[in-house]
Amino acid sequence: MLNIFNKYINDNNLTNKNEKIIIGVSGGRDSIFLATLFKLSGYNIAIAHCNFNLRGEEANKEQKFVKEFAKQNSLEFFTVNFNTKKYANENGISIQMAARELRYNWFEQIRKDNNFDKIAIAHNKNDLVETFLINLTRGTGIKGLTGIKAKNGSIIRPILFVERTEITKYLEKNNIAWKDDSSNNSNKYTRNNIRHNIIPEFELMNTDFISTMYKNIEKLDDVFNIYNKEINFKKNKILIRQNDKTLINIDILKKLSPLKTYLFEFLKEFNFTPEQIPEIIEIIDSISGKQIISKTHRIIKDREYLIISKINKIQTKQEFIINEGAIEIKVPLHIHIDIFNKNNYNIPKQKNIACFDYNELNFPLKLRKWHNGDKFKPFGMNNFKKLSDFFIDNKLSIIDKENLWLLTDCMNNIIWIVNNRTDNRFKITENTDKIIQFSCID
Repeated sequence: MLNIFNKYINDNNLTNKNEKIIIGVSGGRDSIFLATLFKLSGYNIAIAHCNFNLRGEEANKEQKFVKEFAKQNSLEFFTVNFNTKKYANENGISIQMAARELRYNWFEQIRKDNNFDKIAIAHNKNDLVETFLINLTRGTGIKGLTGIKAKNGSIIRPILFVERTEITKYLEKNNIAWKDDSSNNSNKYTRNNIRHNIIPEFELMNTDFISTMYKNIEKLDDVFNIYNKEINFKKNKILIRQNDKTLINIDILKKLSPLKTYLFEFLKEFNFTPEQIPEIIEIIDSISGKQIISKTHRIIKDREYLIISKINKIQTKQEFIINEGAIEIKVPLHIHIDIFNKNNYNIPKQKNIACFDYNELNFPLKLRKWHNGDKFKPFGMNNFKKLSDFFIDNKLSIIDKENLWLLTDCMNNIIWIVNNRTDNRFKITENTDKIIQFSCID
């Protein structure tokens, strides 16, 4: 078993004996098996145990058992007690999800604080198959069918090669004790139901079901890697990333087949769900302005593009005051404010810098979003122009318009469309003696 264990680690490049490894040990057979193999193989390891305070005295006994295991093996021991129910309620998630988040976050904190290189988790071949079946029943893309990975960042899973029955035989043969978690016997959890009821039915048809599925998952992983290369190739060609937004050319997108699959793979990084993809396909041929929202982003149809941007949390009616004498503001934009005498002042040409006749401005100034009916006198012109017409002339997208900020005076006169165009009424003239300059850093 030790030879197979070390070969699996080497073949998958999981770790080496120069690295420090923290092992998550619950006290159950899998984690005790993992810790034992690491110890016997001469790796530099420590033990970490979580008490989720969900099973009363049973959980406390497991905590003591793991502490004693670490002591007997002369291993550094870390432990923590969580109020898992409280965390689940506060975050609106299930107990199982809460325990998972608490566990992995704590493991990572230990790793960073104590200079460990890897976190070892005791998932085995059965866990891999169970996860496959869970994902299959819930609905998943091809990635969800590739199962648990042997390596994911600093997390390693060195016993995915072994079945649970083999683990039990090894521990019993070598008289190594473990603690069974009574909650594993309850079928109210999906994983347990699959473990106790579904998989045994498959094993009636194929006694080697776990190993067969393990091989199938390996093949699916290879298929996914080929699939993913194609997706990324198309994605890099079609998605145009521009600072705070991403554009997808609609004409090019419509040539892809199957469109639904490509679109989902392109958009999942923006948290759009499979259920939203048909809605997004519908807006492709609709009028400009139609939009679909995910929990973090929105996608808008705008002429020949779909435009993806983060949801703007700043309200349209929100205003930010700039008092006379201010030299810098940081919200909603980072702007430096400087005062100059006209002598030897050279008017800058950059769009992110604007200068005005100080004496023409009526303080306090403010930064706000544009409203319907807004108008200004563009620099070099004597007549008013509606802001909406200015946007059309300059082909600004819906997202561009929404991201714009206006610098106005206390009477709501537009002074500067920030990073774009200044107003002619406040320009520097022969009679100007004091200049105010705004430099937008964002």
